[in-house]
Amino acid sequence: MKGNLAFNRTRRSAFTVIEVMIAVAIMSMMLVAILQVLSAARLIRDRIHNTQETQMAGPIIMDLIMEDLRGIHTLGRPSSEHLKINDRVQYGLDADRIDFVTTTSSREPMLIDYKLRRSQVCEVGYVTRSNPDDDEFLELFRREGFGVDEAPFVGGTYTFLSDRVKAFSIEVLDQDGDEGEVITEWGSSKVTNDQHMGLPASVVISLTLENTPRLLKEQLEFTSSARMTVTYQRTIRFPQSLRRQESELAFLAIPTAPSDEPGAGEEEGDPNSTDPSGDVKEPVNEED
Repeated sequence: MKGNLAFNRTRRSAFTVIEVMIAVAIMSMMLVAILQVLSAARLIRDRIHNTQETQMAGPIIMDLIMEDLRGIHTLGRPSSEHLKINDRVQYGLDADRIDFVTTTSSREPMLIDYKLRRSQVCEVGYVTRSNPDDDEFLELFRREGFGVDEAPFVGGTYTFLSDRVKAFSIEVLDQDGDEGEVITEWGSSKVTNDQHMGLPASVVISLTLENTPRLLKEQLEFTSSARMTVTYQRTIRFPQSLRRQESELAFLAIPTAPSDEPGAGEEEGDPNSTDPSGDVKEPVNEED
């Protein structure tokens, strides 16, 4: 009798297999719920980071372009070298290009006479190319040439700006207001109209960037709905004082000092030379 009571007490104090399985199932569900919460928190963190990163990168790039365009340099330069815009498409994406000369100090110093110097006038351009790692995106670069040479739209060094560009579009308005014609090519070899040279009334630049996953190798889930594209657009208007015809452009030249002597600068013995009164001098006959 006592032996049966002891056996029953031992049996009641132990866990059955069913109870252990139920406990394991409950713990598993709790762990799964915790992992889902942590995963959702990480995804939200990454999306916030990506949004902030894109929101910071976009305005910084656009401000850089606007700063260079506001300092555009046209004095002493023909209208064909004021501004060049090429309408390009790469893999179905807008991949326009813009080149000009600006008074913005060069950002890439050059070693001259054992000193790093910056140029006060330099060649600047913004150009895109296909992303070698992902053909769905473009890479954006800033071209800079130290000083100005005979070919202001080529050469220089390229600085990387972004590799998540979905579109880089540039449009030109030849007149102010709503009556202006939208032009996609300006100052390039494709332009046949002489009026599409020099500076237009305004330039509209659009830049579209897409968010990128923060942790490419660790992130388990990144759906297309989480990818956000943001388009930034800026418009710069050029003053009328810079938009002049070729014949009205100002060019730098060395002035010549006028002489007080009458007839200065005239060739001796020229029978058609004029005196200060404007009358034609008759040739002198030495025999008379």
